[in-house]
Amino acid sequence: MAVTVNAPAETTRPVSARHFVRLKLRVLGNNFRGQGWRIAMFVVGSLVGLQFAAVGFLLFALPGLTDGEVSAQLVAAFGGGLIVLGWLLLPLVFFGVDETLDPARFALLPLSRRTLVTGLFAAALVSVPTVAVLLALAGLVVTAGALGGWSAAGVQAVGVVAGLLLCVAAARAVTSALASMLRSRRVRDLAAVLLAVLAALLGPLQLAGVAAMQETDWDRLTPVAEVIGWTPFGAPWTAGIDLAQGRVWAAPVKLLITVAAIVALLAWWSRSLESAMVGAATSGPAPAARTATGGPVAQLFPRAVGWLRRDRFGALVARETRYWWRDARRRANLITLAVVGLFVPAMVNFGGSGFTVDEQGFTTTGESSPVLVSLSMVFVGVLAAVTLANQFGFDGSAYAANVVAGVPGQVELRARMAAFSLYVLPLVVAISLALALILGEPGWIGLTAGSLLATYGAGLAVNTFLSVLGAYSLPETSNPFAMNSGAGVARSFLTLLSMLASAVAAVPMVVAAALLGDLWLWLALPVGAAYGLGAALLGAYLAGDVLDRRQPELLATVTPRR
Repeated sequence: MAVTVNAPAETTRPVSARHFVRLKLRVLGNNFRGQGWRIAMFVVGSLVGLQFAAVGFLLFALPGLTDGEVSAQLVAAFGGGLIVLGWLLLPLVFFGVDETLDPARFALLPLSRRTLVTGLFAAALVSVPTVAVLLALAGLVVTAGALGGWSAAGVQAVGVVAGLLLCVAAARAVTSALASMLRSRRVRDLAAVLLAVLAALLGPLQLAGVAAMQETDWDRLTPVAEVIGWTPFGAPWTAGIDLAQGRVWAAPVKLLITVAAIVALLAWWSRSLESAMVGAATSGPAPAARTATGGPVAQLFPRAVGWLRRDRFGALVARETRYWWRDARRRANLITLAVVGLFVPAMVNFGGSGFTVDEQGFTTTGESSPVLVSLSMVFVGVLAAVTLANQFGFDGSAYAANVVAGVPGQVELRARMAAFSLYVLPLVVAISLALALILGEPGWIGLTAGSLLATYGAGLAVNTFLSVLGAYSLPETSNPFAMNSGAGVARSFLTLLSMLASAVAAVPMVVAAALLGDLWLWLALPVGAAYGLGAALLGAYLAGDVLDRRQPELLATVTPRR
């Protein structure tokens, strides 16, 4: 007779947000293990974040310390609104979002959408930026408490926490949605244009804001602050201020607006998150096969570089040209250059000459100078080249093909420079022409182009070294704005180092503009082009030898850890 023994059923605990937080901390600790430079940059980044938090705390607490009720409403509405806007746009343009826990790795696990969203949302709150923003916004609690007592301070504390949740939810929802759009070849061009237009609006708005602040009647901004306070941009930050000023009924309504916005953003994020886990969106039927002459090798070369020789250098240039056009992460960097590269010089030069606002609109006062124009072009050239500071990180484990093939370092770097310059040099010409025409100085086209070319070439030389010596891995995700945990700090310091070194290398162009006067307007273009080309070739020659010795170490560095 058979005897059946019933084993006790295993008790399984449901997965909660706490498990995601612990998993992120565990992954973060593993990434730091044996990586002293990562620990050092994380500590320095944390100290910098605390410094910004202290400054923000004082600014938000100042209205309460000075007993200014009107200024408290203005600071809460406009300051808080700028913080929300920053969380929306800065990840798209500069820093990216932390993707330590890549959603795609949870696709095969039996987790509900609600569990996954809440868990990833909780893990996203564990970061240096969130702690810094929370400490800075605690100044609003001080202001509300000074104006309305403990009850207003308590309501404002709830509003600050809710506002921080709103910021993180907005950043995640927007980056995830745009990542889904950029994965689809049918709509990623439209998404890129919309993102560029959105970022382009920041320049004129900043110009208008600086001009308007010169002779602003702050009392007239109070109605605007009140309107912003009833939107998700200002509702969480003004709830406690309203209670302190006697509008008791407004506080719970604004908190409800904030909660509704958070729920809507999380719902939006959950839909785009599921798309990211399932895979890339379909881009419609496959295009018809294109017949090309010259055999299968010729078909690998895009039409724009069809004139290249069919050798190792030409093949590398053709490959990199395709990557810069098709990789969403690289395209996002090109969009940033196209937008910021025009409006920042315009703001610098217009800011130097001055703006006035009258009934007829904006008018400039004073004149710009060749030295100021050269300085603004130095910034654009530095920004153009800084994208290559982690050029091998874009390849990831695919760089193993170059290592196995034994590609010489000089050939590798010169080919990457050439492919990147095919996209950047037309932008350089367009920016130089546009800035000279906007300033009303067509004779300065040679000055702008020469300064920009010299800085861009020097930046290429600097960034080739940084890409070999300071590379870091990027997450294996379709989100072009994603960053590994700790890589955001690494990227920030690598960017600052690259920009500083490139600017120092371009100082001779600024000195020449200051000393040679009108003669430099004729010499800037040929001298700048020769200087930039020579610097780039010298950088490729010197960094190529370093790359030949560090190919295995570089491959291990840029390969993402699972």
